[in-house]
Amino acid sequence: MRAPLRWVLWDVKDTLLKVRLSVGEQYCMEAERMGLSLNPLEVDAAFRHVYRNYSRRYPNYGITQGLGGQSWWMGVVRDTFSQCRVQDPALLNTMAHNLYHNFCNAENWEVFPDSKKALESCSSLGLKLGVVSNFDSRLETILCVCGLLTHFSFLITSEEAGVAKPNPVIFDQALQKCGVPAASVAHIGDHYVNDYLTPRSVGIHGLLLDRHSKHNQPEVPREHRLSSLEELPSWLQQHRN
Repeated sequence: MRAPLRWVLWDVKDTLLKVRLSVGEQYCMEAERMGLSLNPLEVDAAFRHVYRNYSRRYPNYGITQGLGGQSWWMGVVRDTFSQCRVQDPALLNTMAHNLYHNFCNAENWEVFPDSKKALESCSSLGLKLGVVSNFDSRLETILCVCGLLTHFSFLITSEEAGVAKPNPVIFDQALQKCGVPAASVAHIGDHYVNDYLTPRSVGIHGLLLDRHSKHNQPEVPREHRLSSLEELPSWLQQHRN
């Protein structure tokens, strides 16, 4: 007999909301405020290089190496601008500080048009909601300014959990908060490994959100895929009881 669904866990970035502008554009706007003129494409390329390097050397915001989200991101910003020939240490620090805090503003994020209705449909079915996200401690503020926070009973970020997806321990922590068996929990996200394979490895129903048909893994059955969150209510109806 199948366990009834009781909880739905959510990834956030690129699942419920996305960054409104490219990183290059955001960083160049900050540079312009400081009297600098930079090329967004060059800044974007520098950011991608620095981000990969930091993620490899200091995984999960470097918390095991004594960094944390703010120090980690400010380092990424400083090194990105340094690669674009900005050398003034005081200026680099100011821009890094400003950008770290700017990303808490609602105007920097775009909530997908189907997100709020999907969250409301979960609640209307009597399901409780939580977040499991590879994000830093700003996530609560971002969800609040974007009008989504009240839907969730708890948030688990990788910075605060001390582990990041695809480490299944972060889902074990979520299951403890849910207080129900894994078979009564679903998780929705846009990343094949982090949001589909990993939750399924601990017994959670994994649903892969594929808005742009970019996932071509044949081992993901059609009933585990969502091309839009508008498809979620019918799946929930089938698994609620």
